[in-house]
Amino acid sequence: MTAAEETVSQYALDTAAPPSETQTATFGMGCFWGPEARFGIRPGVVRTRVGYAGGTTPEPSYYSLGDHTEVVQVSYDPDETSYESLLEVFWAHHDPFSAPKRQYRGVVLVADERQRAAAERTRERLATRAGREVATRVEPLDGFTLAEGYHQKYSLRSTPVGDRLLSAGGFDIVDSAVAARLNGFVAGHGDDDRRAAILGGLALPPAVITDLEARL
Repeated sequence: MTAAEETVSQYALDTAAPPSETQTATFGMGCFWGPEARFGIRPGVVRTRVGYAGGTTPEPSYYSLGDHTEVVQVSYDPDETSYESLLEVFWAHHDPFSAPKRQYRGVVLVADERQRAAAERTRERLATRAGREVATRVEPLDGFTLAEGYHQKYSLRSTPVGDRLLSAGGFDIVDSAVAARLNGFVAGHGDDDRRAAILGGLALPPAVITDLEARL
């Protein structure tokens, strides 16, 4: 491993809070590449992953999805953000009035009654405000299957930045909070001040920073 790669590895270890300190939200809102990037730059979000849920087909995969839906799973620090704030992002960034095929349908998969109550409340509020029926469903989360590696942090993987990080041993592109942020930035999310603040604190080789800035 080169010195530059070692620097990447040391910084890119998962910086998320321990699982006992986070909560998880699961949303279906079309192709999962875009939502993962959008949630990745949200304050308080510590991990994003994409996968398959909402169906009964055992061991789903991208080419054998069965009755499952593409979803993004968002782990967050409840002291920094709330489930309700994530729901606001969800409702604002998919079409809740259409009913696409099951793979890309809109759905909130809830882990407990608190999440169900919040999801149903915001769903009813949207229907009242719009004066029309909301097609997006609220359903229990019965399981989650992690999608194939090439789907994780898709925007980041599609850049020279992703190639450099992946080539450095020890970088967990699926679970790293750093990867979630960078994935969001290269997809065009986040304001200039937030990008500058995070980029300024990255202990990454100059060549990687240059590649990343070129995408913003």
